[in-house]
Amino acid sequence: MKNQWLLLWSLWAARLVRQPTTPVRVQGGWLRGAISPNGAYKSYVGIPYASHPEKRFQAPGPPPSWRGVYEAVDQNIKCPQRLGQSLVIGQEDCLVLNVFTPMDATDVTSYPVMLFIHGGGFFDGSASSMYGPEYLVNKGVILVTINYRLNILGFACLRIKEAPGNAGMKDQVAALKWVQRNIKAFGGDPDNVTIFGESAGAASVSYHIVSRMSKGLFHKAIIQSGSSTATWAFQFKPVYMASLLTKVMQYLTEDPYEIYNILMNKSNAELIATRVPRKEGNVVISELLYVPCIEDELDGEEAFLKDLPYNLLSKGEYNKVPVMIGSCNEEGLLLAALENDTTIAKIAVEKTLPKNLHIPSEAERKEVAKKLHNFYLGNEAISHDTLANLSRLHGEVFITYPTLEEAELYLKTNDKPVYSYVFSYYGWRNLVKLTMGKVLKHIPGATHADDLFYIFSQNVIPSFFEYQMINRVTTMWANFAKYGNPTPVVSDLLPVKWPPLDKASPQSLVIDKDFSIVPLWNTDSLKYLRQVYSKYRRKHD
Repeated sequence: MKNQWLLLWSLWAARLVRQPTTPVRVQGGWLRGAISPNGAYKSYVGIPYASHPEKRFQAPGPPPSWRGVYEAVDQNIKCPQRLGQSLVIGQEDCLVLNVFTPMDATDVTSYPVMLFIHGGGFFDGSASSMYGPEYLVNKGVILVTINYRLNILGFACLRIKEAPGNAGMKDQVAALKWVQRNIKAFGGDPDNVTIFGESAGAASVSYHIVSRMSKGLFHKAIIQSGSSTATWAFQFKPVYMASLLTKVMQYLTEDPYEIYNILMNKSNAELIATRVPRKEGNVVISELLYVPCIEDELDGEEAFLKDLPYNLLSKGEYNKVPVMIGSCNEEGLLLAALENDTTIAKIAVEKTLPKNLHIPSEAERKEVAKKLHNFYLGNEAISHDTLANLSRLHGEVFITYPTLEEAELYLKTNDKPVYSYVFSYYGWRNLVKLTMGKVLKHIPGATHADDLFYIFSQNVIPSFFEYQMINRVTTMWANFAKYGNPTPVVSDLLPVKWPPLDKASPQSLVIDKDFSIVPLWNTDSLKYLRQVYSKYRRKHD
């Protein structure tokens, strides 16, 4: 009996001991990862894909090289970001990525590659263990997750050579280039790369579609709850936006060179911890200030973005690839839950109108605001008691509408298939929604980021209650990466054929317990937003 217990203990303890992989040769040198404790996949984490530039706000440098064997096992690298109100975490030298492969992947296999770009409003997040690989890798793909610079460090856009803009997006391009040069060594196919992301990561995917800098670096795209056409994902008047930060630091200037010198003389912690106050009456998403921008033409600098994404998509001037795009049915619950009693009392629809609308007169602004208020709140005032109604304004205006609009723009100008979805499943892994107060969490469906927990594994969260939905979602995502078609075969697992968008009758797949098909534009409020944007859309930076 004693020997049996010793054997069982030894087997359990062996799971805690790192089992190294065979070394892999990449551009920078040899590296070695680890086999997952359950033996399901190989893991290479914390691989440097680019070097931090010598000066802030510049494009990343070339990938570093090293002697000996690099131990790719550090999962805790994050780019500088705020934790809570004022604590700053992360490190400057943060441009790393993670590669997860099936056990049999070698330099002679050719697995499809899925590269995930994390969300977090362009101000926080990382390629962390939240985005565990087990569900996707088990479907026969290689998963890559990446870090990129955030907040003012990644998105100061002064339109001068010293700080041209979009450093964080150029980090992502460097990661895509690294994958093209190195993924074959891990058993991946550089000619079959799908980029996907959620929230700011989804907007990032959308930006890569419209950026010439990203041309040829990916072959399919999945856009989850975000868009480059969303008002929060684009930085209008970026020099002025940077001046708001330096103004909080007691410097009054809008000269880009003066702002640059101020920013360069502050520590990372000072830049990240300093907060620009929200305008009174606005909603929480308005606090996302430092995000992608249009760059000026500068000698010796390659611009990531030269025009508004809406304009590029409308003209068909983008990288045409198959696309999956969608959102959750109750996106705004998370955003509403982030409001507090003080901010709720001051919110006014007129003050929350998106900044990518140009409504010339006060009377027209009031009329648009009044109609939107009626759509979402009827005759009720905005209060804690009507937070669920307010959440639909948050969700439709800032997430759902731009996502549907982007899908429709592809339908007009993309010659590749485009698949639209609505994720509305509510189960035990809707972790975002389950943490909300009782009023919000009992609303049917899924909120912002709930879908992630049916795509990625987390060691501390069991999956057995939701195995079927995890299997369904990851099968569709992996099918799209493999074949460009999420449902190549109808089966008991995937009971409905997901049709690509059709100009005559565009439809979305509802991903829930039953699966069904609905019209692309399926609420009166969304149809009204469509009218508003067709009349008042801001066409210039």
